[in-house]
Amino acid sequence: MSEEYRALMKNGTWTLVPPVSNANVVDCKWVYKLKRDQHGAITRYKARLVAKGCNQQAGIDYHETFSPVVKPTTIRVVLSLAVSHGWSLRQLDVQNAFLHGDLKETVYLRQPPGFVDPAKPHHLCLLHKSLYGLKQAPRAWFQCLSKALHLLGFKGSTTDPSLFIHSSAGTFLYMLVYVDDIILTGNNDTAIEHVVKSLSSTFALQDMGPLSYFLGIEVKSNGLNVILSQKQYILENLTKAAFRIQTVCQFMHTPTEKHWSAVKRILRYLRGTLNHGLLFKRASGCTLHAYTDADWAGCPDDRRSTGGFAIYLGSNLVSWSARKQRTVSRSSTESEYKALADTVAELTWLESLLRELRVPVKSIPILWCDNLGATYLSANPIFHARMKHVEVDFHFVREKVAQGRLSVQFISTHDQIADVFTKPLPTDRFVTLRDKLQLVSHA
Repeated sequence: MSEEYRALMKNGTWTLVPPVSNANVVDCKWVYKLKRDQHGAITRYKARLVAKGCNQQAGIDYHETFSPVVKPTTIRVVLSLAVSHGWSLRQLDVQNAFLHGDLKETVYLRQPPGFVDPAKPHHLCLLHKSLYGLKQAPRAWFQCLSKALHLLGFKGSTTDPSLFIHSSAGTFLYMLVYVDDIILTGNNDTAIEHVVKSLSSTFALQDMGPLSYFLGIEVKSNGLNVILSQKQYILENLTKAAFRIQTVCQFMHTPTEKHWSAVKRILRYLRGTLNHGLLFKRASGCTLHAYTDADWAGCPDDRRSTGGFAIYLGSNLVSWSARKQRTVSRSSTESEYKALADTVAELTWLESLLRELRVPVKSIPILWCDNLGATYLSANPIFHARMKHVEVDFHFVREKVAQGRLSVQFISTHDQIADVFTKPLPTDRFVTLRDKLQLVSHA
């Protein structure tokens, strides 16, 4: 607590002022947390002063609050590129990150418990810097970090605002930001060192060396390849037994014994696959190809279909989805086409991301679909009259195909990898498709 308080004072987080009449005063409290590594070992005992943001009033002591965080797909794309090119991956952590954000609003805080000034016990803390718990704190910190990175020549991505790109004279650096956790990679180690030293002079930056553990994901080297594992995350959830699964979560308010049995089955599967991880291969290309599938009217309660897709960058799986569709489909072709349209939207976003990353994609993406009707519909306007009720999806996909920016190809159900995301499967079939997703066992 004393260490945290000294950091607050050193940073000029507040000044003490006499009580102000009619002012909204925000309470605060101390929060204690154990910081652990990828093996679950305790690395730090952390005490943090947190403002009770629930006491804040909109329009008075806060306005805008949204702050972006990097998308999981963006992380996987950048990691895939780094592994493919043999680039180093550095992990950085900003200590007391939120304390660096400058506040634009006037916020009064009560003095922290245990550290009340005996000479001014009734004074209030007029905040100059953001504090953990304030509604605008993440946004203030992100704006502060963005300014520092722009001075170093980085530009924020329009595709993912938490991705920063530096491109100059053949040097490419990519920075991924998730609040105060940072991944830095690129094709120039000297430039990376310069960035780390520059940021260290501005922030209390901890250089954690090669990337090993990020957002609950363990990054393990496997020769020239890399395996992404969630072993520790799974162990924590097995301890709590509250693991969130898409289907089970639909019955959280009125669960039955059948649902509890399903949860236990999921937990047993996770326990049995602790040592499985997602493999990123060094010898991977930069072409996009995807698999899409749908289970027509598979839900017995509302007869909505479940759509799924798997998208690969070269041989590395970078994006996937298994989601119930928002509306009921009137035919299997319609449900497949809706899933196809969702996949095309993700592919379009990935193409934009790769362009910003200066990654040349020499061939158009190929989308594999196991429904002949949906495949023909994407290229043949004759079927338009049958699908007027999904006209927006029709035009969206059809335009991509007509412009030569997408190729939709038929694939047999036996070879359809996305089948694993849409329906229950026999064990042998499930394991076969799981292996094709590049999920491998590791020690």
